Amino acid sequence: MNTPDLTHASAQTLAATHYENFPVASWLCPPHLRAPIAAIYAFARTADDLADEGTHSAAQRLDDLNCYRQDLHACAAAGTTSGRWPNVFGALQPIIAQHRLPLDLLDALLSAFIQDVEKTRDAAGYATREELLDYCSRSANPIGRLLLHLYGIHSAQALEQSDAICTALQLINFWQDLSEDLPRGRYYLTEADCQRFGITRADLLKGEPTPAIKELIADSACWARLCMQKGLKLVHTLPGRMGWELRLVVQGGLRMLERVEAQQGANLHTRLTLGKRDVPIVLWRALRM
Repeated sequence: MNTPDLTHASAQTLAATHYENFPVASWLCPPHLRAPIAAIYAFARTADDLADEGTHSAAQRLDDLNCYRQDLHACAAAGTTSGRWPNVFGALQPIIAQHRLPLDLLDALLSAFIQDVEKTRDAAGYATREELLDYCSRSANPIGRLLLHLYGIHSAQALEQSDAICTALQLINFWQDLSEDLPRGRYYLTEADCQRFGITRADLLKGEPTPAIKELIADSACWARLCMQKGLKLVHTLPGRMGWELRLVVQGGLRMLERVEAQQGANLHTRLTLGKRDVPIVLWRALRM
């Protein structure tokens, strides 16, 4: 059996070896919360990989995710897991017990990953923004709520602001990853929005940034920015290190959004990332918030 120290280290290694735009369990986090945050991230990252990575069929992915969900519930009940993901659940089990993590939030993440697999299998997109926001409420918002839970913050206003920020970050990630998601059969630009601009799915798959597609992406970026603005006051509510961590997360997201807008549709065939040149801009803007 793995010891807690080893499994926590494994979770932190997983966090460090996956590309992310935003800091995960960084040095800005209070030291006593780095292991819990890394454990939560490893849980979510591994589930995301089960839904996304490799060449498995949709049926196999769904079987794996259902087994993963069973292990989560066994882990939360201090029971015996399948043993397939020992580092993930070995790290998560004491964290759930010690911090009384809400199981429904962890479960919500899995429901979103399962939905991704089912949507891809069925070549289905999202009909409206409301439907996509429901997905974001399970794919992204639980992470923010889990972090606030670790920090002991439970006010309705803080939760609402956290949801706005997490939803915005998820939308930004969608627009950043169009070049990867579209060929995989994942359609996050809603059918209603596409129809509004006279765009078909075939148009998007061509990867050619027509004037209509540029307008669609610009409008979608504006939507993400408005979502982010609804949550910005949270950075002034959170004290100390966690407030500064959130400032960097927010500004990293907004900087990526600027990159998406500047590309004017080129993100249909090129995945955008933040680089060294973006760091001073993000830091300066975080300081001025």
